[in-house]
Amino acid sequence: MKGIIFSEFLELVEDTFGLEICQEMLDQNNDEGAYTSVGTYDHKDLVKLIISLSKLTGISIEDLQEVYGKSIFLTLFNSMPGLHGKSSSTFDFIRQVENYIHIEVKKLYADANPPQFIFISNTDSEMVMDYISARCFSHVCFGLIQGCAEYFNEQIDIQMASIQEDGSQVRFTLKMQ
Repeated sequence: MKGIIFSEFLELVEDTFGLEICQEMLDQNNDEGAYTSVGTYDHKDLVKLIISLSKLTGISIEDLQEVYGKSIFLTLFNSMPGLHGKSSSTFDFIRQVENYIHIEVKKLYADANPPQFIFISNTDSEMVMDYISARCFSHVCFGLIQGCAEYFNEQIDIQMASIQEDGSQVRFTLKMQ
C-alpha cells in the first residue's frame, strides 16, 4: 500500500484527535510513523493503527474507515494527473476507476494491487457494483464514494452488503437522490 495512504491517515488523526492520541496510537504499535508518500508499506500496519485508534477513541473501526475514505478522496483525486474534467458525475467517475485510474496507478507503481470493481448494473439513477480486495477496506471505499459524491455536489444513497464473509467482496448499490 502506498505511503500517501498512511501519511494522510496520520494527518487526519492528528487534525481530528490531536498529536497526543496520534502518538499514543503509533506507540501502541511500535510504529515510528515515518511514511513517505511514494514508499510502499504493508496494509496490515494501517489496520493495526485503525484498531488502536478505535480503542483510544471509542469510535468503531468501520466508522473510522469511512471518515478516512471520505477525507482522502480529494487528495487521491488531485494526485492523479489528468483527472480534472474527465468526469461530470459520481457515477461517471466511478466507472473510470477500473479502466483509467487503476491502470494509471499500476503504470506509476508496478507493485500496486488496487481493488477491483465489477459493475453489475448501471443506469443514470442507480449503480450496482462489487468491490473486490484482499485488503477488505470496503468501509474506506464507502467513504471514498461519499467524498466523490461531495466533490460532484450530488446526493447519493449508498448501501453495501457483504458477498464474502471476510469482507473481500462487497456489493455497493448507489442511488441518486
